[in-house]
Amino acid sequence: MVGSLLLRGMLAGVFAAVLAFGFARTFGEPQVDRAIAFEEQMSKAKGEAPEPELVSREVQSSIGLFTGLAVYGAAMGGLLSLVFAFVHGRFGSMSPRALAALLALGAFVAISLVPAIKYPPNPPAIGNPETIGPRTTLFFLMLLFSVTALVLAVALARRLSARYGIWNASIIAGVAFILGIALIEYGMPTINEVPDQFSAVVLWKFRVAALGIHAVLWTAIGLGFGYAAERCLAQSYGHRYGARSLAR
Repeated sequence: MVGSLLLRGMLAGVFAAVLAFGFARTFGEPQVDRAIAFEEQMSKAKGEAPEPELVSREVQSSIGLFTGLAVYGAAMGGLLSLVFAFVHGRFGSMSPRALAALLALGAFVAISLVPAIKYPPNPPAIGNPETIGPRTTLFFLMLLFSVTALVLAVALARRLSARYGIWNASIIAGVAFILGIALIEYGMPTINEVPDQFSAVVLWKFRVAALGIHAVLWTAIGLGFGYAAERCLAQSYGHRYGARSLAR
């Protein structure tokens, strides 16, 4: 059963990557081109020679982008399916589609939204190459804190549900999650390496597009995997029921 769900989750992730790729090509790549043009302009003004391209821009924005999204989508879809297999049946009578959608929403918030609030993605021409290491460490720390806070919030909701009901318990856990994340983000270092001359409009559109790519990806994974998981579970339970009937 887990293997079947894992395969369906990875396939849902690849399908989601196709949709995310279309979104990225339409809304994200134009901002990347503008950022690259700005970077080349600044290098030319400083008299610096342009750096040689190891991979052409055309390859980066086409097959390179799709390959990265497909690998990421398959990995996230597989991860979602494993979490689904673990929690299915532990949350009352929630349907497979509803559970998959809820897990995808939680993953989007914890993996994409919360880290991006503190350390948003930047287009080319932004960021000091000498600070790549510390910036990467801080981002993954924020990611770890975010996922941990979400897991603790879910555990808190389950613990309080017997006393306050699932709805009130979810509200309390949600408020606790928001307050905890706010305190963590307030305490972590702030990084701002945006050049003064860089277009604020381009930066804003790039960051919105980057978040939109993740939103499309997780929405498609949640809906696609929910449909596939429902059919998989229906077939499995149907076979088991048929086996029991024959045994009788």
